[in-house]
Amino acid sequence: MTNLGTRDGGVATGTGDQSRPRAALPALCATQITSWGILYYAFPVLNPQITAATDWPAGATTAAFSLGLVVSALAGIRVGRILDRRGPRAVMTVGSVLGVISLLIVAAAPNLPAFIAGWMLAGLAMAATFYQPAFAALTRWWAPDHVRALTVVTLAGGLASTVFAPLTAALADHLSWRHTYLVLTAILAAVTIPAHALALRAPWPEAPTAPAHVAAGAAGVGRSRPFLLLAASFTLSGFAMYAVVVALVPLLLERGYTTSQAAWALGIGGAGQTLGRTLYGTLARRTTATARTTILIALGGLTTAAFAAVPGPYALLIAVSVVAGMVRGNLTLLQATAITDRWGTTHYGRLSGLLAAPAHSAAALAPFAGAALAVPLGGYGPLFFLLATVSTAAALIAPWTATAAVRRRSPLL
Repeated sequence: MTNLGTRDGGVATGTGDQSRPRAALPALCATQITSWGILYYAFPVLNPQITAATDWPAGATTAAFSLGLVVSALAGIRVGRILDRRGPRAVMTVGSVLGVISLLIVAAAPNLPAFIAGWMLAGLAMAATFYQPAFAALTRWWAPDHVRALTVVTLAGGLASTVFAPLTAALADHLSWRHTYLVLTAILAAVTIPAHALALRAPWPEAPTAPAHVAAGAAGVGRSRPFLLLAASFTLSGFAMYAVVVALVPLLLERGYTTSQAAWALGIGGAGQTLGRTLYGTLARRTTATARTTILIALGGLTTAAFAAVPGPYALLIAVSVVAGMVRGNLTLLQATAITDRWGTTHYGRLSGLLAAPAHSAAALAPFAGAALAVPLGGYGPLFFLLATVSTAAALIAPWTATAAVRRRSPLL
């Protein structure tokens, strides 16, 4: 696999440390599938049943989920700094324990405030177990071959919705939403706690020396124009992308499809993510980081518009979901490598936390905002057209995110 850092500015991307924990890569594959599948993808499948059983407003339950994602985004900044210094083992193990506790609170919540508190705690778990800490671990341990490791983990992680959206729907057909969450919580505990505690025990390598154009340090990079514009582009794109993920089930229910059909349409997008990520290496070899940022975000807008424009048949919607998943999968790898492509690995944890915070906050607000906007817009179809416009705006910003080092080597960007 080509070192992506060298194309956009010759950034040195690795320490060359050979003390990689052999069990870490397969363990992170398993825990990303499980953590994303249970802490994230189960909610859009169960939310209609939650609101029907409790009489809590759909806007309130979605807002609770969104609040958890906001907590995750803000906590991710601090988590990134801890990862740079101490590594992932303690962070991800504690995060797994918090995830189990949070879902037990959600499942047992007697009222809406307790439900909200459970999701806020889940936000801390997400910050400590989702892609950001896994990417930081792989970028440091596997450098300079980190892109290959990132691809493997995201290939596995893309299956989270494919596995857990249909599984959640099947459980919900036979159990209440509370008992469904209890079963899922048991799976989360059995897979993630021992995997993180036992597989991430290797020594944490020293950070490599920063490239010359990062002499100002993480704080200077975080205030630079390319970084701020990149954050803006990812924020708009993330808002649209995650609003689509959570709103896809309501969109299909609105069009007369069953909950099971809607869940499968959401889940099959995960298979698309996995397929798309196998193509990222080819895309990376043939484009600069700035060019592929523009291309992928623009394609995200096109697939969102396709969901809005295509009411059926069901097979065609499945095809659109696969393509949208392919784009979404590539966007995940794009964001995972955005820092190393431009500024190297020295401050990866901190810079990735800063870059992800606004994007994850926007993604956190997306489910609530989507549900709130669907009513005045007249349904989920118009909402998807609006989200496509947001993605287009993000794509227009992307060409301006090249660093000075990139511009010296690529005068057309």
